[in-house]
Amino acid sequence: MRLILASASPRRAEVLRDAGIPFDVCVVSIDEVPRPGEKVEEMVARLAEEKARAAAPQIRDVAIIVAADTAVELTGKTLGKPRDAAEAREMLSFLSGRAHRVLTGLCVLRVPEGVVRSAVENTRVTFAPLTQKEIADYVASGEPFDKAGGYAIQGLAGRYITRIEGCYFNVVGLPLARLYALLKDLGWAEERSEALGC
Repeated sequence: MRLILASASPRRAEVLRDAGIPFDVCVVSIDEVPRPGEKVEEMVARLAEEKARAAAPQIRDVAIIVAADTAVELTGKTLGKPRDAAEAREMLSFLSGRAHRVLTGLCVLRVPEGVVRSAVENTRVTFAPLTQKEIADYVASGEPFDKAGGYAIQGLAGRYITRIEGCYFNVVGLPLARLYALLKDLGWAEERSEALGC
């Protein structure tokens, strides 16, 4: 059964490739604005399902769609992707020397039947204290942009992370073991993709 990744994220694609899981990509676009009063767990779960359902009409055969949404949370504040350098600096200053949560909502949708399995993965990440120069240099690298919380654990920011509790791949953006369990539950069997696209 074909696997479709409903994401343009190169990091999520890399997680699947490195795990030897064949897939095709179907890029979708949804409004990722949080709703008033929505908890971060609810938000990432909702957005992951919205992404999967947005991809479904584009799939012309039997397949399983994988969608995910990741956010960072600290003391009740949700951190998405920084809009600019100033916001990236603010996020990193906020995370400096503290532990935060990374939450990823996962949704796997089997089409055409519409059977859904979903989960939210939670990982605790601790940052070392950062100097203003370290923050400025990291922002100048360009890495913080398009990443929840303004950092990439698998990139330059790895040098600042002193501890993680939970799934490493969740922090990258795709909790692999949880995804694999959901795929097996939906009856997915590995087969070579023919790169058919949407």
